[in-house]
Amino acid sequence: MTELLTLTRAQGANRALLDGEIAPSGFSLSFADEPVLVKGFRKMVRSLAYDVSEMALTTYLTAKEHGAAFTALPVFLVRDLHHGATQVLGGSWVQQPTHLTGGMVGVNRGYTVTTGVWGRAALAEAGLDLDTVTWVRSGDEHVASYTPPANVTSAPKGRSLEDLLLAGELDAVVGAGIVHPDVVPLIPDPEEAGMAVVRERGYLPINHLVVIRNELLAEHPDVAVAVFKAFAEAKRRYVEQLRAGLADTKQDRLLGRVLVETGHDPLPYGLEPNRAVLEALMETAVAQHILTRPVGLEDLFATSTLDLVG
Repeated sequence: MTELLTLTRAQGANRALLDGEIAPSGFSLSFADEPVLVKGFRKMVRSLAYDVSEMALTTYLTAKEHGAAFTALPVFLVRDLHHGATQVLGGSWVQQPTHLTGGMVGVNRGYTVTTGVWGRAALAEAGLDLDTVTWVRSGDEHVASYTPPANVTSAPKGRSLEDLLLAGELDAVVGAGIVHPDVVPLIPDPEEAGMAVVRERGYLPINHLVVIRNELLAEHPDVAVAVFKAFAEAKRRYVEQLRAGLADTKQDRLLGRVLVETGHDPLPYGLEPNRAVLEALMETAVAQHILTRPVGLEDLFATSTLDLVG
């Protein structure tokens, strides 16, 4: 039996895999000890450190455009609302997204971070021309060969986005998750704003998916389907727990709310059930100069998984 070194963060949708209750048919999973998940993303992008890896969606899109030797499965482990991603100082002159025109806005870690991409998309939908903003990133990009647009710069060394915002040197921050009494969401009641979009469009934005090394896909033609089915079964069990009222974590409560208000699985796996959200993310990634051109969705996922739904 082939052992697959796997990177994934413990959460409801994969708990049965981590607990050993489920395994891919014909394979076993050994889980990497990586306390900081995003550092694992970087290791996968830069050195193919794992056989199977959870990965941020726009990191994957960027890496794929730059020739990364791994391919995704339509397994979407993490989703979230992002209308609360943009924060400002309470009482500042920035009262709505368009007030950021010509301003300086911090971006947590790299410009291609998925939370930042969805957060900026919400600002753009509220009328902000993203190209008029100077985006100040607090780190670099996982994909070393990616060159950000000219209106992206780096924060001064030794200064956090929180420090810069509180000092008035940034007009807002995206994706930093600052907890401070003087810092508030720019978009009021962000969960309700996000849920309104979920009800309108029928999907919850995707943050993370799962990728497999291309060499492994070539050596084991059955691995993609086996891994997909294992993740899908683990997720099915989790959704049944949500239906039964599981609400132990913030993620449980959000997904449970989406389940109740839409009547649908909040974490659908498979290409077709996610075509609309993937096309929306692709469009905004091109508009934000993360991708140079859109890519056919069928080209992003392992061929043997294109017709699978879970």
